[in-house]
Amino acid sequence: MKIDRLIGILSILLQKEMITAPELAEHFEVSRRTIGRDIEALCKAGIPIHTMQGSGGGISIMNGYRMDRTLLTSRDMQMILAGLRSLDSVSGSKYYGQLMEKIQAGSSELISGRDSILIDLSSWYKTSLAPKIATIQDAIENRHILEFDYYAPSGESKRSIEPYYVVFKWTSWYVYGWCLKRKDYRLFKLNRMDKVRETELVFTCRNAPVPDLTSEVAFPRNIVLKALFEPDMKWRLVEEFGPDCYEVQKDGRLLLVRDYSDMENLTMWMLTFGDKVEVLEPVEVREKLMNMAESMIRKYGGKKSGRN
Repeated sequence: MKIDRLIGILSILLQKEMITAPELAEHFEVSRRTIGRDIEALCKAGIPIHTMQGSGGGISIMNGYRMDRTLLTSRDMQMILAGLRSLDSVSGSKYYGQLMEKIQAGSSELISGRDSILIDLSSWYKTSLAPKIATIQDAIENRHILEFDYYAPSGESKRSIEPYYVVFKWTSWYVYGWCLKRKDYRLFKLNRMDKVRETELVFTCRNAPVPDLTSEVAFPRNIVLKALFEPDMKWRLVEEFGPDCYEVQKDGRLLLVRDYSDMENLTMWMLTFGDKVEVLEPVEVREKLMNMAESMIRKYGGKKSGRN
């Protein structure tokens, strides 16, 4: 991934007086031409890189910039390492770990040795997520169309997209890109994707906007929930919405009023509370829960185990 390589090149230049393009190309397993483009990108970003041709020449960072690195405090370095460590937690490669070692080796005087922030972005699905993220990152860098099977509440479909961003939001991973089927930008959840494949089809980058991932924009909320929860469910409400999300009623139950965007997801969430909740509104959710309860009674009510 290009951004990873740029960070890696910058880290090496901060630690070495000079290095050659062939050495960088061999280290990152890319062509000298690619390294040349990377150096140009760093220069455009304002990094004062100096190149010297001929015997004894190479690539280096101006001494003044090397001194500017000391403007980073110990806290700054801890934050940088915490960010890299969080990416390493979900990465399927050794890259982030190696990059952290380089930064720590070159900045030992700024690092206290005690980690105060630990972020783990992995999940139970890390073994399947890591290769998906790697494939998507490759497709983004190579500007290749991404193909996959997608499983949504509305059904299964095959999708082809121009990928632009890998996104971590709402405790899940997504890919954001231009969907060739819908002719619009879409957000796809990685856990719902299967058979993810980087094709050889090259696309021309659009002026893709940075996705607005505020919940109000991504999931417009037009459903109002009013529900009464038993007092022993307070911890779940606090965990989901904070300590000021409910009103205590005279009978001790907790009144929750929230806006939602999806009736089906709301119904399924209510089911997770069992008999610890009574939905007041919307009526559609009450009716769905009642129908589900009646169906479960028919399915389980009169049946007994076949064991003696």
